[in-house]
Amino acid sequence: MKQPDLESSKQQYLKFSEGLKTLMLSTVDDKGKPFTSYAPFVKKEGKLYIFISRIANHFRYMENNPSVDVMLIEDEASTENLFARQRARFVCTATNIGNEDKEDIFELFGERFGKQMINVLKTLDFSLFELSTTEGRYVAGFGQAYDIDLAATKFEHVARDGHQPAKTS
Repeated sequence: MKQPDLESSKQQYLKFSEGLKTLMLSTVDDKGKPFTSYAPFVKKEGKLYIFISRIANHFRYMENNPSVDVMLIEDEASTENLFARQRARFVCTATNIGNEDKEDIFELFGERFGKQMINVLKTLDFSLFELSTTEGRYVAGFGQAYDIDLAATKFEHVARDGHQPAKTS
């Protein structure tokens, strides 16, 4: 089987991940059951940031259990094959970092979602969470899976047949 073009796949991932504005969150509820939700996000220095309300279930779940999975996934309307949607999943640790002295993060939210909207949310019960990623997997299609980090400085093809995967750095 022909090895994929890693640099091309890496650029495809970066374009894909930059084009998304929301992520899917998988948290664990108070009874140990999975809970799925979503949140708008920004990225900075290899970490994800979400700004969520205290009344949202996932707020409490992340405070009680910081283990979170995050998925970035291609829109159904733009995919060529629903069985092979482009996606990236990350294992994360969530930390409620509050809103004090976080103007650099709020600036990114303002650029992406509008300063006026973020300023309104800051007057409500919203708080910033930092999601530190520990491992990730990007799937570009059939036979095109890569072990990655958020910034794609790690980008390794996952071999199915036991051959050594290709790497790029």
